[in-house]
Amino acid sequence: MTTLAIVTLLNLTRFPSSSYHYSKRFFTHTRKLNHFNTPKFSLSSKTPFQRRRLRYFNTSAKVTMASDTITAPYGSWKSPITADVVSGASKSLGGTAVDGSGRLVWLESRPTESGRAVLVLEPQCPGGEAVDITPKEFGVRTLAQEYGGGAFTVSGDVVFFANYKDQRLYKQSISSLADVSPIPLTPDYGVPTVSYADGVLDTRFNRFIAVREDRRESSQNPPTTIVSIALGNKDVQEPEVLVGGSDFYAFPRLDPKSERIAWIQWSHPNMPWDKSELWVGYISENGEIYKSVCVAGYDPSVVESPIEPKWSSDGELFFITDRESGFWNLHKWIESENKVVPVYSLDAEFARPLWIFGMNSYEFVQSPKQKKLIACSYRQKGKSYLGIIDDVPGSKLTVLDIPFTDIYNITSGTDFLFVEGASAVHPSSVAKVTLDDNKSKVAYFNIIWSSSPDSLKYSPYISKPELIEFPTEVPGKNAYAYFYPPSNPEYRAVEGEKPPLLLKSHGGPTTETHGVLNLSIQYWTSRGWAFVDVNYGGSTGYGREYRDRLLGRWGIVDVDDCCSCATYLADNGKVDRERLCITGGSAGGYTTLAALAFKDTFKAGASLYGVADLKSLVEETHKFESHYINNLVGVDEKVWFDRSPINHVDKFSCPIILFQGLEDKVVPPSQAHLIYEALKKKGVPVVLVEYEGEQHGFRKAENIKYTLEQQMVFFARVIGGFNVADNIIPVKIDNFD
Repeated sequence: MTTLAIVTLLNLTRFPSSSYHYSKRFFTHTRKLNHFNTPKFSLSSKTPFQRRRLRYFNTSAKVTMASDTITAPYGSWKSPITADVVSGASKSLGGTAVDGSGRLVWLESRPTESGRAVLVLEPQCPGGEAVDITPKEFGVRTLAQEYGGGAFTVSGDVVFFANYKDQRLYKQSISSLADVSPIPLTPDYGVPTVSYADGVLDTRFNRFIAVREDRRESSQNPPTTIVSIALGNKDVQEPEVLVGGSDFYAFPRLDPKSERIAWIQWSHPNMPWDKSELWVGYISENGEIYKSVCVAGYDPSVVESPIEPKWSSDGELFFITDRESGFWNLHKWIESENKVVPVYSLDAEFARPLWIFGMNSYEFVQSPKQKKLIACSYRQKGKSYLGIIDDVPGSKLTVLDIPFTDIYNITSGTDFLFVEGASAVHPSSVAKVTLDDNKSKVAYFNIIWSSSPDSLKYSPYISKPELIEFPTEVPGKNAYAYFYPPSNPEYRAVEGEKPPLLLKSHGGPTTETHGVLNLSIQYWTSRGWAFVDVNYGGSTGYGREYRDRLLGRWGIVDVDDCCSCATYLADNGKVDRERLCITGGSAGGYTTLAALAFKDTFKAGASLYGVADLKSLVEETHKFESHYINNLVGVDEKVWFDRSPINHVDKFSCPIILFQGLEDKVVPPSQAHLIYEALKKKGVPVVLVEYEGEQHGFRKAENIKYTLEQQMVFFARVIGGFNVADNIIPVKIDNFD
């Protein structure tokens, strides 16, 4: 086991005894326990939480052998999908592009390298080795809007990228990796306070155009602009502002002649999925924007959120918006009349919410018959599809048959598409999709990158998700979730026993969970847990009406839907009603805390960098989400108070474990401190684990592993019913141990 240091607010001791060193703020694991066994206690002398735990453990069924399976309690099953496997398989994709030779370039984040993000070049020949483009002293990541995205751009043989350590932009030759180091393009301000994202190369004026977030004067309210960075000068120059005045910008996109530039902008209190605007600027002979026109979003009577503008090769502007139908559909701009017309209408989402820069949901496809074909992905009723739209009067959509049920980004190659996607049996992957001559069928489908290439070896243990629709507390309105039953070919449950349930509330909250192969979920199901991933009201993927259910009602609709889902599964005999647990990160952590404070459905919870105090969040969070609460909750501070779990500690009654990164700028660490201290004082069993060097979400393999293992053993101890099969040193639980 690798050594790991974690900052905590409590004295951490091995349970039931301590034989390794710890200090007030740091501890290091140096060995494992052989098995977690509950110590002997007298029921009469323990707290209600401890008595409940002992009742469960003392009634655990015996492990027996069948002909080819082991009969054992749910939760006690041994699985080859270990926390080491999960943390090592947690590579994430940060975007794709194609170089001048038609080879794929992708950005992958590596937990084994402390989350460093590296650009990688597709092998020149099938079966060859992929090549790292990014030198070891660099990491490709932008902190623009904290969530980043759009951290690199490829044009021919050159890649432009944002370096994580100093946040400067660099230029690098792909064909001369061994000979030429990356060249800085933006000034060195001494500290990483200026970030760039979502850039494009302007060949007409030999410059690079990007979104800039400048935190030199204010980290709470930094100005965001679209800037140009000169490429021809020997010395680095200060970027020049092309577009400014709005709170936020995204998707600066040039037409083929660099005579027009399109962009998306929005201002407080809106988030980009609430209401945004699409603009087009006309570029003068000296490179300045001399005139601009608002294409979409200007009419106050039309509520829409345009996104992803893109110019075709003949200079037509396409984009996605949710006007009229409430679904993000593909549209185009008729410049001569300054009007917008739909390209294809469908009650489905052709885009995702703009949490990060650089999304790419559609691409133009070269056609031998000179047709204007558009490859697109769309999402309908919990499933994604890949399609080809023929942009002619009465345009038609041809659905392409590929194994992915979730599709994220599309990148166009010479005669093929690179598609980012996943399914119930495919982890996050990139596939090379070759179409037939008519561009109407898939000729070849080949996965060339996988976040977890070894996942196939665990196929017998994989629990496949079932999309469920369940009734909410609002009559006539249903919500959705993916249910994963326990699955392990080596075990079967004790007769009459039902599995414990871990319900996950996704972050955002304006986002969506997907029913794809995720080894962190399989970690639970292969050990005998049931797992359910909820798309509560307010989630994306089901249109604006469903998305708007959460407006003004965050902390109510999400909580009610999560409780309704768990109750629905218990009522239908799928799970044990007495062993319902809930977990969530960020906004999902808020839902977790609110569910434990305001409802009595769940018996224990885990909050990862979750929100406890809405007022503090508004005062301390970053600019991008600083007015998010206005739409989700309202502007009345009394309502903020009423919906903040920190103000209702007296209503908490079940154990909670908290995890927090100490460099988190989205949900500041003070949130976890507040709820931890309050619950500890009240006598609720509680744990707080903090990680140095982690921000919003955990990127380091050792911390991903530790978080997963400690959730598992924490729930085993506080809800009981089984012994954990893995060798895990439990953290000390305040008011419990």
